[in-house]
Amino acid sequence: MADTTLTKIDSRNSPTGPDGEKYLASGIHVAMRMWENEQPGEAKEPSVRPYETVGYVLQGRAELHLEGQMVLLEPGNSWVVPKGASHTYKVLEAFSAVEATSPPAQVHGRDKE
Repeated sequence: MADTTLTKIDSRNSPTGPDGEKYLASGIHVAMRMWENEQPGEAKEPSVRPYETVGYVLQGRAELHLEGQMVLLEPGNSWVVPKGASHTYKVLEAFSAVEATSPPAQVHGRDKE
């Protein structure tokens, strides 16, 4: 039988992660998280994660630095960070975005690698 679990998450009550992200709905193979009103600053150290990330910009601007390339992210843009790719973000204007990770980033310590 197919999984018929129904999940609804109210972001006002969502737990937050170590970097300020809000954890949203999470399934077995994919999870969502939201970054709200991230403030401008220097780029963080590059990281490599054991999951794929797709994201969508709600407001603000940021640079995504991925394996020696740079792309400007603005409202309405979406992006992909492949599993295992070295990347970092530099927030240019107060930035809000929604991301989905597969497999879920917050499970089994994947976000700490």
